[in-house]
Amino acid sequence: MTNKQKKNLIRIIIVSIFMISLEFFETEGMARFFCYLIPYLIISYDILLKAAKSLKNFRALDENFLMAVASIGAIILAVYSGSGDYTEAVAVILFYQVGEFFQSYAVGKSRKNISELMDIRPDYANIESAGKIERVDPDEVEIGKIIIVQPGEKIPIDGIIVEGNSTLNTSALTGESLPRSVKIGDEIMSGCINLNGVLKIRTTKNFDESTASKILDLVENASSLKSKSENFITKFARVYTPAVVGCAMFLAIIPPIFFAENFSTWIYRALIFLVISCPCALVISIPLTFFAALGGASRAGILIKGSNYLETLSKVKTVVMDKTGTLTKGIFEVDAIHAKNFDSEKLIHLAAHAERFSTHPIGISIKNFYKNEADDCKIENVEEFFGFGIRAEVNGEIVHVGNEKFMEKIGAEWKPCEKIGTIIHVAINKKYVGHVVIADVLKPHAKKSVEKLFEIGVKKIVMLTGDAKKIAEKISAELGIKEFFSELLPAQKVEHLEKILAEKNFGKVAFVGDGINDAPVLARADIGIAMGALGSDAAIEAADVVLMDDDPLKIPQAIELAKKCLLIVKENIYFSIGVKILCLILGAVGIANMWAAIFADVGVMVLAVLNAMRALIKI
Repeated sequence: MTNKQKKNLIRIIIVSIFMISLEFFETEGMARFFCYLIPYLIISYDILLKAAKSLKNFRALDENFLMAVASIGAIILAVYSGSGDYTEAVAVILFYQVGEFFQSYAVGKSRKNISELMDIRPDYANIESAGKIERVDPDEVEIGKIIIVQPGEKIPIDGIIVEGNSTLNTSALTGESLPRSVKIGDEIMSGCINLNGVLKIRTTKNFDESTASKILDLVENASSLKSKSENFITKFARVYTPAVVGCAMFLAIIPPIFFAENFSTWIYRALIFLVISCPCALVISIPLTFFAALGGASRAGILIKGSNYLETLSKVKTVVMDKTGTLTKGIFEVDAIHAKNFDSEKLIHLAAHAERFSTHPIGISIKNFYKNEADDCKIENVEEFFGFGIRAEVNGEIVHVGNEKFMEKIGAEWKPCEKIGTIIHVAINKKYVGHVVIADVLKPHAKKSVEKLFEIGVKKIVMLTGDAKKIAEKISAELGIKEFFSELLPAQKVEHLEKILAEKNFGKVAFVGDGINDAPVLARADIGIAMGALGSDAAIEAADVVLMDDDPLKIPQAIELAKKCLLIVKENIYFSIGVKILCLILGAVGIANMWAAIFADVGVMVLAVLNAMRALIKI
């Protein structure tokens, strides 16, 4: 709680105690007037000052002016009528301040989520100079420079580890509390916190192009892109407030003049009308709901670039997904080993040794699968045949590892495999011994993500991929996606998306991708979602929503959060307008008193703000 919030809360408590105490003392005339004037001025002085400034700047028709007029009018009527009932005048401002306190607390809670994310901004970078560690501004560090990150420090710039190993706290970026282990050769993002171990990192980006800087820019600019609902409320308030002030003046003047009614009765009704009419609930709660939702999403590792995208996301009924990097890991792994009259352990052992010096993704996947690859086996005469495979002598045995053409070239009679994936054949001394199946594996939550999307109301899911049809069929069948398109070039992905957009059968269309070749499709979709942590800069720039930890389960989570936000907005709009219309009618005909007016304004505002705070809850 801020100091300002604490002071306002103390004011509210003091005035509440003061008002309760006055009920036990019998006072009359000017003594009673001054007794109530003290709590009135304590609770209303800031509103009266703001109202005066509004008048001075010719912006009279705001909530402060309406509250000031209503409360002062109530005091004048109490003096004029001789009733001495000043309770309503103080209560109007007191309950208005209660509503303001709740609103301030809710905004503070939302800002806390944003400020926690802002903690990823690094204050300095360590470089080694003359044998000593020197702190410099991250802006001064050039690409390729070696920086040192000590335990407990933020990683200031994106780079590659050249020395050391550690674990990183990535929660500020991804919303995931589980630490991530890193070692030499790993790429790491700025904004993470180094938990243990000293790291030396070769920078790969300038500071203003690094992950932390881009995330901060996204979050800082998010509130500037308003939704249709927010723009509607702004325009509504501009027309609505002058209109109700005019109606209040009509109520105060016309009946007494033309129908010989009592002036004090109709002025009182006009004041009630003014209090009821104040559009605080709408003007405060709607932007607050979007702001809270953006903050809650950021805390969960979902960066939404503006309220307008949040509104579009809530209407998504068709999700088009790229396969590699979105639904699958985008890295090769050994899926199966099929040996022919040969020990499968020895087959993968020899294949891994043959690939010991390979930098090809397939060779790396075989090495990674066989954990004891770096043993004492003697490897000689390694020769790579581009487009075919690799040949090596392992402990005196000649090992050939490669494709079907390679087997045919050396005269080894290879066998086909029914399993879908990339087939790597192995021959020992030119005799065929079996093959290894390499496949791009599904992300852990890919299937659950597809199921969840259908659960939350998505009607259609389409998968696009540049891979072969057989692989696309296998992946789509495993995930339960009925419609897919394979062997696509980047331009063809855009063409297919255009066709889906042209159908217009299933509401808004979202595209999810991570690669640089996905940027055109991300930009063309109604809403583009980038898998941000491992995604390309171009994809992140083109997207409207960035998922920081590349978890596909965040896709339905983002849509669900957007739906929840818009539901709260609609609830607040319908509830606020409905109650106000009812109370305005009752106030105009003299049924509603000032207490009903206080509920219609402050009560509705408090309820709307409390409802808006639900958007802060992490789904």
